Amino acid sequence: MIRFLSAILIPTLAWAEVPQGPPNADFTPAFAEQTRAPALPRTPVTTEVFADGLENPWGIAALGNGQFLVTERPGRMRLINADGRISAPIPGLPDVFDSGQGGLLDVAVSPFFARDRTVFWTYAKPVGNGAATAAARGVLGTDGRLSDVRDIFVQEPAVRGGRHFGSRVIPMADGTVWITTGDRGAGDSGTLVQDITTTHGKVIRVNADGTVPADNPFVGQDGDDRIWSLGHRNMQGAAVDADGTLWTVEHGPRGGDELNQPRAGRNYGWPVVSYGINYQGSDVGAGAARAPDFTEPVYYWDPVIAPGGMMFYDGDHADWQGDLLIGSLNPGALVRLKMQDGRVLGEERLLTDAGRIRDVEVLTDGSVMVLTDASRGKVLRLTPG
Repeated sequence: MIRFLSAILIPTLAWAEVPQGPPNADFTPAFAEQTRAPALPRTPVTTEVFADGLENPWGIAALGNGQFLVTERPGRMRLINADGRISAPIPGLPDVFDSGQGGLLDVAVSPFFARDRTVFWTYAKPVGNGAATAAARGVLGTDGRLSDVRDIFVQEPAVRGGRHFGSRVIPMADGTVWITTGDRGAGDSGTLVQDITTTHGKVIRVNADGTVPADNPFVGQDGDDRIWSLGHRNMQGAAVDADGTLWTVEHGPRGGDELNQPRAGRNYGWPVVSYGINYQGSDVGAGAARAPDFTEPVYYWDPVIAPGGMMFYDGDHADWQGDLLIGSLNPGALVRLKMQDGRVLGEERLLTDAGRIRDVEVLTDGSVMVLTDASRGKVLRLTPG
């Protein structure tokens, strides 16, 4: 049963920037509006509870018929029907490493789901005495079971600990799949992130069967052929814009959350440079925000938003067309970025009282589904305008 939550009519006001408190670091941005872009006029929105009672939901994917797949971090995937009813757990998933930030993570469906019924997901995979970020695929039968389940990527090497798994998965119409990974909490000692023979802190690109696309940037070199870009900390958001270009958003330490447009073979600097500082207040690396060998983030936040999932808006609300919607875990919000020519023109914070927002899904009718990450998490439907 869908329950009405609230109708919010916010006056059209513009601030110099979104109120967010003082920065943790004193770095100067590399270009105008790389951070603290002007506040956008407030958008009137209506919000309702679509479904609730989920345990730490992590990823949501629309099936195109009013139904959704949702993952719960402890290791369950469920179907949510058009009336908000939640199914029993879907059988057929592999075991997950359910510890710390690990568990069952993102979910996405094939661009041709109506024909091939293929589902993709990421998860923390138990490997020996440790764990690794993994991506898998399977076929969702009309009987509600997953079959033909197989991994298409497993992060190497597996390490101990329950932090910074990433991760998002985006299957593309050309048969390739984007996967994001985290540095597994290595911090300043994260030499694996700068090592192109490992898949820590990397954007990964594989074919849907796990093989390597021939045009990947490290094919034929000494690195792991599956790597697209490197030098990332903990990418928990990824989205493709109207031109088919990949964008990612990643957690910084204290400050330095980054929005990037990962380019083939580029290095984004972690943990050598950062626009943030370490949690205890010390410098990251040598204490520099940038260096010549590293690509600048398109945008960064200090203090952080602790980003979750994200998606470009292509619905019916004209003022939001092409904007980027990002879930915030801390302080919690739905963050809207006005984009133009690859730059951020303005920022708005919505749903600031909804708690930790883990994922975002834009629907064809112009509404937006968001997941709240809680022991009794919800799916909220937001309608702008």
